[in-house]
Amino acid sequence: MRDLYPGYDVLAKRNTPSWNEQTRGVIGRRLSIDPERHQFFSDAEWLTVCALCHRIVPQPTDRPPIPVAAMVDLKMVEGPRDGYRNAKLPPMQDAWRQGLAALDLEARGAHGRRFHELPAVLQEGLIIAMQRGDLHGKGWHGMPCQLFFKDRLLTDIVKSYYAHPAAWNEIGWGGPASPRGYVRLKADRRDPWEAAEARPGREAEAYRKNRRVGR
Repeated sequence: MRDLYPGYDVLAKRNTPSWNEQTRGVIGRRLSIDPERHQFFSDAEWLTVCALCHRIVPQPTDRPPIPVAAMVDLKMVEGPRDGYRNAKLPPMQDAWRQGLAALDLEARGAHGRRFHELPAVLQEGLIIAMQRGDLHGKGWHGMPCQLFFKDRLLTDIVKSYYAHPAAWNEIGWGGPASPRGYVRLKADRRDPWEAAEARPGREAEAYRKNRRVGR
């Protein structure tokens, strides 16, 4: 995968006016999450969650992985809500437990093994069927599988991934705008503390600019 923001590290802003103490505290906590620790999910559920995270947000191998599954688990423990809920879905934690159990039942019924034990191609087949609404086993207990995929799996896993500084480096995002904020808001303009995207043939120039971010 091509590095669009060579030399950029959002954490170089940690002790600059770009971030305040509250921001530093929040980001520091995310960086300290133990990727193997789970408090909400059972050991059996944890294996399924980890397998789903690997399929939905596959990660590059040239950096430590973002602890997506552990971040989802922490959300279940702390219980922050989205501010809305489709009436066809049970509450967040209940939806996760019910959906994971249903997915494992679907995997056993179709392939004789639990979801995490399946090869990637079969896991992806079940995920696609879930996304399309084509899973109708009794384990869903009336919960629409496509809503579970869209409103819980996709939402919680993808949001967890992009809440981590390692993902910000990949997309060139500078993190929270408070307290410094952004000034140059027009297209193709950037503040000095923003990442510079590498144009073809001009990667070295972007690298030099990005190495100065946070200084």
